[in-house]
This record gives sequence, C-alpha cells and structure tokens, in this order.
Amino acid sequence: MTVHPSLQPAIDAWTHAIEAINELVNVLAASDWNRATECPGWSVRDVVSHVIGVECEMLGDPRPIHTLPRDLRHVTDEFSRYIEVQVDVRRCHTAPEMTSELDYTIIRRARQLRNEHRSPQTTVRWPLGSGTERTLERTLQLRAFDVWTHEQDLRRALGMPGNLDSPGAVVAQERLLEALPGVVAQNAGARPGSTVVFDVHGPLEFLRTVRVGPQGRGTIDSSVSLGPTVTLSLDWETYARLACGRVRPEAVADRIKVEGDQELAGAILRRFAVTP
Repeated sequence: MTVHPSLQPAIDAWTHAIEAINELVNVLAASDWNRATECPGWSVRDVVSHVIGVECEMLGDPRPIHTLPRDLRHVTDEFSRYIEVQVDVRRCHTAPEMTSELDYTIIRRARQLRNEHRSPQTTVRWPLGSGTERTLERTLQLRAFDVWTHEQDLRRALGMPGNLDSPGAVVAQERLLEALPGVVAQNAGARPGSTVVFDVHGPLEFLRTVRVGPQGRGTIDSSVSLGPTVTLSLDWETYARLACGRVRPEAVADRIKVEGDQELAGAILRRFAVTP
C-alpha cells in the first residue's frame, strides 16, 4: 500500500492493465508484432513502444534524441510528433528486445509507485508533451486509463478479447463519463432543455442521463429521464472504442440503437471521441 490509500485504486488498475499487456506480448510470434491496430499508423509493436516510452518519461528518463521520417502520414501536429518519437525509435527493435524492455520498465515503475510518498494533490508534470501539470492523483488515473485503452487496442488487433470489466476498465469508465456532459452540450451543441440517455450494456453496465441546463451547460446523473430527447443504447466495448476515437460511428452502426432526435444523436456520435 502507498502512504495515501486514495492513490491505490489507480495504481492497482495500472498494474493490472500493464501486466496484462506483458502477458499478451510475451507469447507473440515475430509476425504478430507487425499487426495493425485501431490506432492510426500504429502496429502492435508501436502501441507497446508508446506504453514503454510514456512510463520511461514517468520515471524521469531522458527523451530519445531522434529525428522522425517525413513520410509518417499519421503524424499531423505537434502532439502526435511528440509522442511518435518514443514509438519510431523502437521500430527496429526485435521482439525479445521489446519484451525485455517492457518487463524492466514495469519493474522500475512498480518500485517507484510502491515508494510513492507524495500527497495525491502534489502537482507533477504531465509526460505527454503538453507542458501542463496535473495532480499526482489525476496523473495516475490517466495513466491507468491510457494503459487499459492500449491493452484493448492490442487485444482487438490480436483477436484476444478480455478484461472489459477489469480495474482499468472501471477507471476508464469514470474518465469517459466525466467527459460526457461536454460531449453532449459543447461538442454536439445540444439545445438547453435537452436530455440524452446512455444505456450501456455488457461487462460494465450503466445508465446515465445528460441534461443540458438553461445556460447550455451539461450535467450527468444516474436517474431515469421520462421522454428523453435521445436515447443511445450500445455495448460497453463499442462505447469505449467510440469515446477513445478508435472507430467511426458508421462502422459500428449495427451495434448502436438510437431512439428520439436522429439529428442530435448523429451530432453526438460524430463528436463522441474525447481522446486525441
């Protein structure tokens, strides 16, 4: 346990997800490392490289000095250019090199987290190139969310589903629900007075209603809304894929049931992604 128990759920979720990644890739054939994932331009190797790279930055390791090729079409802005460095520098690494580095990075990070004595509200540098700072508690929650999301990227690429109700999934659900009022009210531009119900089934089931107030601000609760403007029913994996920008709504239309205002529903689904 850490000195501050409020950090433990995020640490446990991160540990579960990153160890799951380690188990997945340790048994892969060499060709499986090149399988494409739902992350644009990234293979299985690239996703694992990204996970390793961010954890190394969390450890305070210096960033690689590396010049990116100019023909990477998925690198379109400063943010993607920043995170691509840790990925591209490992594209020549063999499978044993990748698994060894991942294993060693997990050992180092787990030791760092076991010895974490700072307050959850301590401000720390966010490692993904934004130059911003966040509380330690928030940073660990976001790392658990990110690692679980990439675990799912790997599972889909490899055809090895699982852990949709793991501790990392619970952290991801909390993070995505936080963003939902903004998706409906700001991103989709739902009018004041609108109510949008999300009925999600599967390994993580939940029912949430987003209400848009008179000033156009969205709020979320778990109460049932009578006669909502829109009801969206879908499974948890599809919800997570949409919210994490892994798939377009039209590609999973058969997994989404829409009732009510079709125009608003379409606007919500087109602007559903809350991660880069």
